[in-house]
Amino acid sequence: MTKLYLRSISLFAVVVVIAVWQLSSGMGWIASSLLLSPSELVKSVPDLVSNGYRLVPLYEHIWVSCARAFSAFLMAIVLGVPLGLIMGRSPVLNAILDPFVQFLRPIPKIALIPLVVLWLGIGEGSKFFLIFIATFLSVVVGAAAASRDIPEDLLRAARNLGASPVQIIVRVILPYSLPALFTTARLSIGIGWTSLVAAEMVAATSGLGWMILNAGNYLRTDVVILGIIILGGIGYLLDFLLIKLQARWVPWAGKDF
Repeated sequence: MTKLYLRSISLFAVVVVIAVWQLSSGMGWIASSLLLSPSELVKSVPDLVSNGYRLVPLYEHIWVSCARAFSAFLMAIVLGVPLGLIMGRSPVLNAILDPFVQFLRPIPKIALIPLVVLWLGIGEGSKFFLIFIATFLSVVVGAAAASRDIPEDLLRAARNLGASPVQIIVRVILPYSLPALFTTARLSIGIGWTSLVAAEMVAATSGLGWMILNAGNYLRTDVVILGIIILGGIGYLLDFLLIKLQARWVPWAGKDF
């Protein structure tokens, strides 16, 4: 099946869901106070775009959230990938760090808010840390697993050819691990993106997560749903970008030779 055919199926599925959603609202199966219809949401878009929410322009809400999240994502990948790769190749280091990583990783990041506020205050540092730690821990686990799965024959061959430890990392471990690292990045960034709402609970006055939470308090269902759609759309675009980068930088992924 061609990519165009599969994309057509995806588009058709989206259209069907929207049509059923509109029909459910129009027939009164779902109360508008609980879930606005797509047509009602479309009517709310011009006002949100023109006037923003709570005296803050919509583009600023989007920019603030993206700046918070992307800076945390970048730092988590820059620090998490090398640490994970080393943990995967060093049983001693893995034995030291893995218990702490596995203990912290499943903890809901919203539970860390009281401690993070106590340690870092209510500024941007606490918001950055909540998104960073959610992404970083998943990156470390994925990178360690990718590094651990490298066949010993490849490493032995590199050593026999006189490769230094740095050359082994750059020429063998990293290229072999790249497909798994991209998958790890996609999953980890998704986890970090979902932590954005929790992070913006910490004394925020702008951001998509704050906008959704604040609108919920005032029963602004239209703003809540539109905020969720924007969050999902940005997350989708970010995942799409990672897929394109993987196709460009790791063209051998998923192919048999």
